[in-house]
Amino acid sequence: MNVELKNNLNKLFKRWANENSLNITPLPQSGSNRKYYRISGNSTSAIGVYNKDKKENLAFIKFAKHFYSKDLPVPQVLEEDLKNSLYLIQDLGDDTLFELLNKNGFDETVESYYKKALSYLPKFQITAGKNLDYSVCYPRDKFDQQSILWDLNYFKYYFLKLADLQFDEQKLENDFNSFARYLMRADTCYFMYRDFQSRNIMIKEDQLYFIDFQGGRKGALQYDVASLLWSARANIPFEKREELLDYYLSEVSELSEVNQSEFKEFYYGYVLIRILQTLGAYGYRGFYERKDHFLKSIPFAIDNLEWLIENEKINIKADELLFALAQIVKSDLRSKFTETESDKLKVTITSFSYKQGIPYDSSGNGGGFVFDCRALHNPGRYPEYKMLTGKDENVIRFLEANSNVEKFLDSVKKLIMNSVKKYQERGFTNLMINFGCTGGQHRSVYCAERLASYLNLKT
Repeated sequence: MNVELKNNLNKLFKRWANENSLNITPLPQSGSNRKYYRISGNSTSAIGVYNKDKKENLAFIKFAKHFYSKDLPVPQVLEEDLKNSLYLIQDLGDDTLFELLNKNGFDETVESYYKKALSYLPKFQITAGKNLDYSVCYPRDKFDQQSILWDLNYFKYYFLKLADLQFDEQKLENDFNSFARYLMRADTCYFMYRDFQSRNIMIKEDQLYFIDFQGGRKGALQYDVASLLWSARANIPFEKREELLDYYLSEVSELSEVNQSEFKEFYYGYVLIRILQTLGAYGYRGFYERKDHFLKSIPFAIDNLEWLIENEKINIKADELLFALAQIVKSDLRSKFTETESDKLKVTITSFSYKQGIPYDSSGNGGGFVFDCRALHNPGRYPEYKMLTGKDENVIRFLEANSNVEKFLDSVKKLIMNSVKKYQERGFTNLMINFGCTGGQHRSVYCAERLASYLNLKT
């Protein structure tokens, strides 16, 4: 982070919180070019957003304020500095529905959150969409035929071509135009969130919050529910997708009269366009930008395509497009990019005594993080703790009551999570983290155990 950006973030935070920031921590970047920072002061925190795209910033802020005024759970816009491409939003923590799904699988708790999300979705689309200012939409105010063709060509150039799959370009263009005209026969007078997926649903104190709606515009109801239920990495059981679709339609019927048979007629077409747009994004980020993390998602999207084809859900006349899709399903892309145990990031956490030296990194990477715990109050000085370790309840209580171990570990977690995300994106397979203290028995053991528990929950 350059000095000018840091100074501007500090000024913005002080203007809102009336206190100086103590710490600015970059948050892991996702698929966009926006940059996020957690800014902490003495008594509060906020998320700073830096985005050079001023029109996109305006769209987010206008939409966020509108949704907030309609009592929808979105982050509150706290302060703005659009001249410097910055704004502050409410800090909603780090927990997403996607992470919970990865941790628990599609269990009852996760399913209940999906139903909550599907209950909120029509309120965005129908209730809040009625008097929304669509003039700030970016890059277009409608998900119209042109927008659909952009997504289809994104898929063609960044996935089909970069994956070296064969097709007749003119025939495929003809099919793209036919497919776009077919999708435009659906009712497109609603607010379309555009990226309504589990990664963009935060969980804080059992409440859902919705983020990343700056790409919203007018469009069909089908698109957003397809985005949530057919998100590749979420990998929801197919039978559950059908149940949740019916649940969504029952929620829609509370707000508007929607012809359900007509809705379902176009639904799988919107599932397909969403899958193709996603494959284009994976191709751009993976094949073109060489971010291996995105390539690992390709097999999940292909599984979705295969299900649509086998269950005869693509009811359009588009021979060349269907030929291209069949090639994808039959190709070696699934086996090539399926994640194996050897591809996963292995995090090794150790505790050690400085008297014996820092542990050797057997991965061959020359070591990793080393955290010195000797500034924490030492239980080993007291006879009643000498024979215990950092795993014992008495030592745990001592450290939590008599040292600033929570503050120490909060700083450690922020550093580690940034590296874990980057290592995963870049396909690295080993990260070593060492905690040292005088005897390697109390403080370092406690910290190693706490970090291991934290990472098991977060990754």
